[in-house]
Amino acid sequence: MFLARKEMRYSKLRFGLIIGIMVLIAYVVFMLSGLARGLAEEFKKGVEDWNAQEIVLSEEANKTLTASQLTRDDLNDVADSPKASIGLYSGAIKGTQQNITIFGTQKNAFLIPKLTQGNNLSKENEILISQNLADTGYQIGDKIKIGQYNQDLTIVGIFPETYYTVSPVVYTDLDTWTELKFGNQSFAEDKDKPINAIATKEKATIEDQNDDFDVLSTSELIDNIPGYSAQNLTLDAMIYFLFITAAAVIGIFMYVITLQKTSIFGVLKAHGIRNWFIAKSLIAQSFMVGIIGVGIAMFLAYLTSLILPTAMPFAIIWSQWLLYSGVLILVAIIGGLFSVRTLTKVDPITAIGG
Repeated sequence: MFLARKEMRYSKLRFGLIIGIMVLIAYVVFMLSGLARGLAEEFKKGVEDWNAQEIVLSEEANKTLTASQLTRDDLNDVADSPKASIGLYSGAIKGTQQNITIFGTQKNAFLIPKLTQGNNLSKENEILISQNLADTGYQIGDKIKIGQYNQDLTIVGIFPETYYTVSPVVYTDLDTWTELKFGNQSFAEDKDKPINAIATKEKATIEDQNDDFDVLSTSELIDNIPGYSAQNLTLDAMIYFLFITAAAVIGIFMYVITLQKTSIFGVLKAHGIRNWFIAKSLIAQSFMVGIIGVGIAMFLAYLTSLILPTAMPFAIIWSQWLLYSGVLILVAIIGGLFSVRTLTKVDPITAIGG
């Protein structure tokens, strides 16, 4: 370690360049990780906020909430309590054209988030909005119109920030939701009115083992949100390729440095210093390059997160950043190992004579 530090102090420019490359690669890894997690949170957070253990969909929905078609009467086939109907509608607020996701459910449903302001739903044409929607200029008592629905909807409560498929979430009662989505379409009875899913607080029990239902865990439902898995897989793949790039770049730089020091290694070997001692110096240099580069990159990425616009989804998962830091340091060491073979082949007489 002493030899490694001594050489790095002597060749500041050379190792500074390697550390700079490591900083850039690690910085991109942390930024991509933050964006990936931020997008993932804005896709799924609304579902996680339900605190439901299982979700019941129609059997032909292919595990997708938007494609599920149930009726209010199907709620009676689920024996669990508490349970709640869920209706899903994506629309836009008239005037501002702000895209929103509207969940329809019972007024006292367990899945409605705890309010930070206002009161819960008590009658038709009342809505609860998430804090991120309120931050765009809405407050309790405001009346808005959504889509083709002609009635004013009154904001009566606000709950913490949440999203579903990257749009703010709104809750309303089932009757209002039905009119929002289906307009003047008539239904024979209330029990025939459609819903998309049924959420249960505990494990779902289906009476008479009805085969028309598909019971999913919350994580399974999230994985089947359109675009969610593909988006995560793409961004994660980019991060993994950067790990390979880091190993290759560090390996190439350390190999070039090793070649430049062939005569020095020859002198050291002539004095009886073993290959393993010199190899440990190379590995130590790779380790320090990784530690310094990753540390600087993490600090820069954190500072960047503080100045990003609120519209840009970005989430820091420290456990994941620490994991990626460890991987980056490991690949830096692996890159340094590429030069050990060259070191062992150095012949003292040839190196000194050359």
